[in-house]
Amino acid sequence: MQYFSTTITDKIATITLNRPPANALSQGVINELGVVLDQLETNEEVRVLILQGEGRFFSAGADIKEFTTIDSEKEFSQHGKYTQRLFERIENFPKPVIASVHGAALGGGLELAMACHIRMVSEDAKLGLPELTLGLIPGFAGTARLPRYVGVAKAAEMLWTSEPISGLEAVKLGLANHAYPVSQLVDETVKLAKKIALKSPVSLKATIELLNLAKTEEYSKTVSREAELFGKVFSTEDGKEGIQAFIEKRQPHFKGK
Repeated sequence: MQYFSTTITDKIATITLNRPPANALSQGVINELGVVLDQLETNEEVRVLILQGEGRFFSAGADIKEFTTIDSEKEFSQHGKYTQRLFERIENFPKPVIASVHGAALGGGLELAMACHIRMVSEDAKLGLPELTLGLIPGFAGTARLPRYVGVAKAAEMLWTSEPISGLEAVKLGLANHAYPVSQLVDETVKLAKKIALKSPVSLKATIELLNLAKTEEYSKTVSREAELFGKVFSTEDGKEGIQAFIEKRQPHFKGK
């Protein structure tokens, strides 16, 4: 891998983007991230993913210099659609994905973080969509996801002023789950990931599907699917193990089956 390194410990895969100086999301980075996801999706030793950046930033955004090599409106739109599909894959990934954000997550960097299921941030991190300063707009589903987290009015303010918010403010608005001093961010992210990794991969996958359904579907459709999955998960080996462990007052040992 040219841009990403991955370490696996305690069923947690930590994926680190290293493309100095700003971890810009070039086409090469996007392509390679897809390969990393391919590898981890089928790895039964991995139950939770952490995505982080090396150096000063999580990611300062798309590779603007690379934009100058794109010649046509159609090609530019195709680039956006390709990246949108990758981010949708992250959002629908069958294993929880946690973004650990320090320094800055701007433009495409924030769009990547918003595609993850959970965002852990440093208190002084800067999160924003500054594309309008370039006479552009977000292209990786930023205008779709940001209002979900912060509301339409705040999303409009962030887009139109191009001013980032801090990690602390991101938590208050619901854009991030927790904010910590940067020195504690990695440890606290791993601590959360370890709690999640104790759960059954079967139930984690089912809840990811249901949480995503709840964003887009009617209540009745979501609860109908919940009932279906409730039955399926109950009948799995993990479902039986969890109930037996509760009765025997011990920790369950889930196998993802």
